[in-house]
Amino acid sequence: MTGPEYGLRHGQYTAQITARGAAVRVLQHGGRDLVVPFPADGPNPSFRGVIVAPWPNRIPDGKYTFDGVDYQVPVNEPARQCALHGFTPELDWTLETRSESALTLCCSIGPTPGYPFALTITAKYRLDSDGLHTTVTATNAGEQAAPYGVCPHPYLLAGPAPLDEWSLEIPAGTFLGVTADRLLPLTAHSVAGHNYDFRAARAIGSMAIDHAFTDIAFDGGGQACVVVRAPGGTGAGMAWDRSCAWVQLYTGDAEPPLPTRLGLAVEPMTCPPDAFNSGTDLVRLEPGASHRAAWRIFAA
Repeated sequence: MTGPEYGLRHGQYTAQITARGAAVRVLQHGGRDLVVPFPADGPNPSFRGVIVAPWPNRIPDGKYTFDGVDYQVPVNEPARQCALHGFTPELDWTLETRSESALTLCCSIGPTPGYPFALTITAKYRLDSDGLHTTVTATNAGEQAAPYGVCPHPYLLAGPAPLDEWSLEIPAGTFLGVTADRLLPLTAHSVAGHNYDFRAARAIGSMAIDHAFTDIAFDGGGQACVVVRAPGGTGAGMAWDRSCAWVQLYTGDAEPPLPTRLGLAVEPMTCPPDAFNSGTDLVRLEPGASHRAAWRIFAA
């Protein structure tokens, strides 16, 4: 269940943020949905709009090693035997501040047997004429260094046309291959000459995507941007800063009778899948230290 939720408004933008998972349940511009919504006071399917921490994506078998110690976190994706998307999606975040166009929520993680570290995480939401801004700050409130990663999990909506007809643009030069059965990361590949090359906008078509991308081109202001557009001219975009060197794209494919390909999940990540084991771009939060990541969703 979503628990309490909080409405935000600025100009043509409106949003509904839930306490459970600090999720963006609804985001609209001029009455048009920019993300795939989900019902109030009901289950949140497919992690829509949540904040994901302290690890994005999957840890195989829920096992990892940090500073020479082996840990086991719960497996919550039994079909693939993985620990998926950390702890924060299932937490009830606490309201700290609120105004008509801004909101701050807070939660605490750990210590638990599989994650004997203590983090305090705040999520600040703000609507302005440029869209919905989110800033997530994690602070190590414990006495030992902690492994950490974070990402959002919205499903962007370009417009009423099917996802297959949308165009996609993403300034990423490399993607991670994955295993067919468990979607675990393999080797990195250049997008050049590959179907996953969306550096120039083109139609998604029937392609299924559930991959992490990196080698992202940030502009002079330190921002990167993914944009999806429908044939009718409407679109939605997501921009983020250099704190997220990775982005996961997922076309939301599902087997009947589940709904499929409702939107494109765009997840700017501070680290790739299974970073708790690989160590790639893993944030090491020392006691008292903080980490900040920011992103924005907007009408395009």
